[in-house]
Amino acid sequence: MLSEIFYWVLNVSIIGSVTGLIILALRKVKKLPKFAVYVLWTIPLLRLWIPFSIANKYSLVSFVSKFTTKTVIMWSDLPEFTMANSIMSAKSYFPIKYKTYMITQIFYVSSVVWIMVAIAAILGAIIFYILTKTELKTAEHIKDNIYMSDKITTPAVYGIIKPKIIIPVAITDGAIEYIIMHEMVHIKRKDNLFRIVAVITVCVHWFNPLSWIFLKCFFADMELACDTKVLKRLDEKQTKNYANAILSCASGKALFASAFGGAKTKFRIENVLSYRKLTLFSSLCVVALVVVIMVVLITNGVGKG
Repeated sequence: MLSEIFYWVLNVSIIGSVTGLIILALRKVKKLPKFAVYVLWTIPLLRLWIPFSIANKYSLVSFVSKFTTKTVIMWSDLPEFTMANSIMSAKSYFPIKYKTYMITQIFYVSSVVWIMVAIAAILGAIIFYILTKTELKTAEHIKDNIYMSDKITTPAVYGIIKPKIIIPVAITDGAIEYIIMHEMVHIKRKDNLFRIVAVITVCVHWFNPLSWIFLKCFFADMELACDTKVLKRLDEKQTKNYANAILSCASGKALFASAFGGAKTKFRIENVLSYRKLTLFSSLCVVALVVVIMVVLITNGVGKG
């Protein structure tokens, strides 16, 4: 049973890596809004968890399956659901029967190693999260859900159900207003929940080096998208002040918290200073493009495995 799970984990890891590489390429397109890139990261996230999807002859998997990947039909009625089988080491499915005895043993041993490291990684992440929350219990309450602490170096939102904005004591008063605006966007978007899901995803796919790269880029794009949301409400002078606030918090990073200084300062400053509001037509075009990309990358191929 465990080896069967690992077989499909390997398969989704391959497909997730392919879609993730495409998102890495798309984030280089300067005209593509940062929030659109942030939304597109849900594609590899879903791909790294769900092995099945609706069949679509225009999907990326359908194109790739002509050369390497097989397609396993799960549900033949409309809509048809299929799974991409990139490894192709099994001769039958449900349950999986491998082509040779050696492959069977390899997957058995590998699955045991995989689950042990994955559990250890998840437990380590949980312990780290608990220790971080414990250290911040001494934070001084300022007002509402805003606190101040001398144990952090950059402002951040901690928690999911009752999120708290915690600000370092060294932050200047002029930057606090913009920091709170930024962190409130994180709270409204439930970004900390997505951070935790992303970290758990990487713990499950710890053997895939690309998943760690995707995690780092996802966190950076989360901050850039948050900046863009804040910039919609600022005038030219306030935009410059916001950029200065980013510079004052440039050193901090956090794993489970949405940190104000959590992305490369240079890219964030460039993003802030080059920001231009989209027209209605441009916004509609971006939405259409994102929908098309998601349909092509999330759906699976058509045909027999």
